[in-house]
Amino acid sequence: MSILPRLVLNIISPLRNANNKCKKAGDFLSELRIENITKVYPGTVALDNVSCSFGSGIVNAIVGKNGSGKSTLIKLISGAITETSGSIYLDDSKLAFSSPAAAYKKGIATVYQELSLVPSLSVAENIYMDRLVEKGRFINWKGVYKKTEELLKSMNIDIAPTTPVFRLSMWQRQMIEIVKAISHQPKVLMLDEPTSALAQNESRALFEFIRKLREKDIIILYISHRLHELWEIADKCAVLKDGKLAGQVDMRQASHKDIIDMMFGEVEIRRRPDDLVVSGEIVFEARNLSYKNRFTDINFKLYKGEILGIAGMLGSGRTELLNSIFGAMPLDSGSVFVKGKEIRKLSPKTMKNNGVAMTQEDRKHKGLILKQSVKSNLTLASLNLMSRYGIMDAKTENRAVKRQIDELHIKTTSGDVITSSLSGGNQQKVVVGNWLNTSPDIIFFDEPSRGIDVGAKQQIFQVMWELSRKGISSIMVSSELEELIEVCQRILIMKDGRFVGEVNASDLTVDDLYLRCMGG
Repeated sequence: MSILPRLVLNIISPLRNANNKCKKAGDFLSELRIENITKVYPGTVALDNVSCSFGSGIVNAIVGKNGSGKSTLIKLISGAITETSGSIYLDDSKLAFSSPAAAYKKGIATVYQELSLVPSLSVAENIYMDRLVEKGRFINWKGVYKKTEELLKSMNIDIAPTTPVFRLSMWQRQMIEIVKAISHQPKVLMLDEPTSALAQNESRALFEFIRKLREKDIIILYISHRLHELWEIADKCAVLKDGKLAGQVDMRQASHKDIIDMMFGEVEIRRRPDDLVVSGEIVFEARNLSYKNRFTDINFKLYKGEILGIAGMLGSGRTELLNSIFGAMPLDSGSVFVKGKEIRKLSPKTMKNNGVAMTQEDRKHKGLILKQSVKSNLTLASLNLMSRYGIMDAKTENRAVKRQIDELHIKTTSGDVITSSLSGGNQQKVVVGNWLNTSPDIIFFDEPSRGIDVGAKQQIFQVMWELSRKGISSIMVSSELEELIEVCQRILIMKDGRFVGEVNASDLTVDDLYLRCMGG
């Protein structure tokens, strides 16, 4: 049964905002106005006299590189923090909240990229968890399911209220999270990186759903690092740079370069260099790999200096395959060879000892210990190389940490800084630096650009290209198909747990690759 919402794309009237000025009250049914907002932390001006407005009936995007102030702005609107000076208005009412709960009660809803749904509970229970219909001393489940069904139908979502959330796909869960917020009848709905865990086809389905929300008198704020999405979903975009408003633009009049220039000034978007050389030496080989219903009969070779991409939709088995050949998940059958040597007992430790490294998709939970220092995180995988008789060699450790901070341009005042205080892009560099300290010959990159801005992505790609120059091979999994074409030399296409094709990255477009991943 198809659950894609049957929606009609609204055609909105032209936005009159060519001069990057705030719209006047009356242009929209509802309007959120930010007037001269400043937020100062000790030693840092996070927002500097920002003024802008967001109207209902359209999708208002907010973008900016890490550290630009967009997270601070969202926290101010949601009541998580208070401004140093300035005011926020919803229509003619000045907003002042003591907490996110107080903001929620006044109609300010935020859907964060880390979903709050309880997988073991039903859709209805998750939506109305705090407002279950009671009948005497008991819960009126019939009433709860009826209310949920009516709400889902009103938004053209064909999901049964009794469905356990763990049975839903990631984009369906994202929709239910939004529906949960909508059930409170918010006046402002903020969506924080809603497609960060979605594949391209799932993002498009979610966009259809978000467009439907434009028909309601809701002010929609859409925060994303995926700049290419803006032209698909946003009508208007506010760009923050170094705590200031760089401008607000009509997306129909803005180019990709316009947005990047506003975010970064001048950022060179590099393409794969011509000097990368792939030798004929096989450094890794997988033969007949299978694991339950995740992937079947996987065969491929990786060559010295090659950057090999694995493309596929979410659920195709890409991440599971990487985890299995790294020894973090089991294999039912098949063989793995590193430099011609069969690795009989796969485990992360064994693979590391044989020169293989892996940066995990979920860096916050599997790649880093956020409460520890940058120094500690940069040496997690190489402790055995930096100690003698179980005692750390401080000089060796400090040299390794300094080398990675300098070479990867990790933005930190010292290695003693707590890792959680770094931006997403710099955290990702710490993950990479941790494994580079093991001196690997092969690195698996699982979603290396997830949740980081354009500038940080370019730096990660530069690292991969530089590794290729040194003869180090990489396997890259990414939901961003255009990034695979940009970074890799060769791409394997995975669908339903099987490799269904192999292409030269220079010979195809993003649309071609997308169609191949879909089976077209």
